[in-house]
Amino acid sequence: MSTEPAAAPAAASGPADLDNLLEHVGRFGRFQVWQCAILLLPVIFNAFSNLCYVFTAGDLNYRCHIGGCENGTQSEPYNPPWLHNAVPFRESTHQPAKCERYHPLRSDAPFGGACDASDFNSSFIERCTDLVYEDPAERTIVNDFGLLCEENRWKVTLVGTVHNVGQVVALALSGMISDRFGRRITLLLCVGIGSTLGILRSLTVGYGSFMVLEFLEPVFGSTVYTTAFVLCQELVEPKRRVIVKSVVLVAYALAEATIGVLAMQLRNWRTLTRALFLPGILSIPLLWTTVESMRWLLTKGHHREVIRILQRIAKANGRPAPSEELLAKFTLQQQTKAGAGQDGAGRIKGKSFVQLLAETCRYRRLMLRIVNCSFCWFTNAMVYYGLTLNSVTLAGDKYANFILITLAAIPPSVAINYILNRYGRRKTQCGSLLLCGLFCLLTLTELKDIAWANVTLFLLSKMAISLSFSTLYIYTAEIFPTSLRQSFISFCSMVGRFGSMLAPQMPLLQALWAPLPMVLFGTVALLSGLLILEFPETTGITLPDTLEEAATLNNDRTKRKPHQEQAHPRAMEEAKLTASE
Repeated sequence: MSTEPAAAPAAASGPADLDNLLEHVGRFGRFQVWQCAILLLPVIFNAFSNLCYVFTAGDLNYRCHIGGCENGTQSEPYNPPWLHNAVPFRESTHQPAKCERYHPLRSDAPFGGACDASDFNSSFIERCTDLVYEDPAERTIVNDFGLLCEENRWKVTLVGTVHNVGQVVALALSGMISDRFGRRITLLLCVGIGSTLGILRSLTVGYGSFMVLEFLEPVFGSTVYTTAFVLCQELVEPKRRVIVKSVVLVAYALAEATIGVLAMQLRNWRTLTRALFLPGILSIPLLWTTVESMRWLLTKGHHREVIRILQRIAKANGRPAPSEELLAKFTLQQQTKAGAGQDGAGRIKGKSFVQLLAETCRYRRLMLRIVNCSFCWFTNAMVYYGLTLNSVTLAGDKYANFILITLAAIPPSVAINYILNRYGRRKTQCGSLLLCGLFCLLTLTELKDIAWANVTLFLLSKMAISLSFSTLYIYTAEIFPTSLRQSFISFCSMVGRFGSMLAPQMPLLQALWAPLPMVLFGTVALLSGLLILEFPETTGITLPDTLEEAATLNNDRTKRKPHQEQAHPRAMEEAKLTASE
C-alpha cells in the first residue's frame, strides 16, 4: 500500500507553526479525507435548511369549482377547454384566477351543460370558496393552514423572509457560541437543535407556531455550514483548501437538487420536512468522531490537546508522529505568542473595531470600496436566491426546473480556480455579473414564450451569478487590510443578507407587474458589474496588511510568488470564517 513520503528529518529545525506540523503528519491523508467526508454532512443539512421552505411554503395552482360544468370530484381536470368562459385568466402567468369566477347567468344549470361564454357574465366577477387543485395530492402550508387567495399571499412569501432574518441572528449568535464552547461542540449543538426544531415545525397545526419555528430553526441550523467549512479547511494544508472549497460547493448544490427530488416524490410538506431534518439527528454519533478546531484550541491555550490531535492524525495517515523536539518548539512558540499579545493564528491583538473604522474614514477610496462591496454582496445574494426561488414559477415541471437551476451552480464551482487564474478577479467578477444581468433581461423578450429558451436563460443566469458569488468570497478578502478583513467581510455579508431577505418577496412584485423581478435582477446585476471596475485587480498581488496598503492597491503591483497565484488560501479561509453562503 502506497503512503506519503516521510517528513524530512530537518523538519524539527524548521518553523513550528500549525501548517508546518500538518504537513509533517500528512498533507491530505486518510484522516483528513474521512474527517472532511463527515463534515460534508452539515453542509448538506444547511442546504436542506436554507431552501426547504421553497416547497413547504410553496404556492399552489387552484381555481374555482364551476357548478353545472363539473361534478366537484378530485378527478376534475384543472384546465378544461371551457374554463376561459367561466374564469378570468391572469395575463402575467396564463393561469386561471385562484379565487374568482364569472357570475353564472343560470344558477340552476344542470351538470354536463355546454358551459359556453353565453352562460356567464364576464363583466361581473365574484368570489368562490369551492376549489379545484391542479395537483390534489400536493399539500403545503397554503392549503393546510388555509392561506388561500391573493389576500393571503403575503403570508406565504413572508416565510422565506423570516427564515433569512433567522440567519442574520445566527451570524452573531454562532460567533459567541463557537468562541465560548468551541467549533466542534457548536457544530453538534446546532445540528441537533436545528434538526429537532425542523421536525417540530412539521408537527405544527397553525401559521403562527409554524412561523416561530421557521425563525428559530435557521438561528441554529444555518450556522453549521461555516463551522463545518472552517473545520475542513484547518485540517488540510493551504494549497489543498481550494480543492476542499470546490468539493463543499458541489456538495451544497447536489443537496439543493436533492430537495427537488424528494419534493417531487413526497408531495406532503410535513413528510418532506421530516425526510430533510431527520438525517441531522441520526448523524450526531458520526459527527461526534470529528476533532476540535486546532486553531481554536490554540487561542484557548490548550496546546496538549492540539498535540494529541496531531499524533492521532499521524497515526491514521501512517506517518511518524512529530518529534518531541518539534512539539516542544511548537509549544514554546505558542506560549511566546500568547505572551506577546497574539492569538493562536499569529495575529496581533490590536485596536478595537470602532478605532480601526475611525481610521478607515480617512481613506475616501477605501470607504467607497466598502460601499461598493456591500452593494455587490446585496446584488449577489438577492439574484442568487431570487433565481432559485423563481425557478418553480417557470413553465413546465417546477420540480425539474428547480433541480436544473440548483445543479447549474456546479460547473462554476469546479472551474472557478482556473477561471480566476486565467482572467483575474476583476474581469471574472465584472463579466459574470454583466452576463447574469444580460441573461435576466433576455428572459423579458420574445424568448420568454419559448419554454426551453426561457429555462436555458434561467440556467445561464444561475451559472453566472454562482460564479460571481464564489469569486466574491475570495475577492472581498483580498481588497481589505488584514487588521479589518474579517470585520469588513462580516459587514458586507450582513448587507448581503438583506438581499436574501428581499428575494422571497419577488412573487408580490410579480403580482404588481409580471416582468418586475427579472427587470430588478438584471438591472442591479448590470449596475454592480460596472461598479466592480472600480475595484483593484488582486491576482498576483500580496494581500494588504495595513490601511495604507489597501488604499493604494491600484498602484501597488507587488507580485506574489508563483505558488501564490492560486486563490489565496488565507483569504478564502477568512472569508468563509465570517460569511455563510
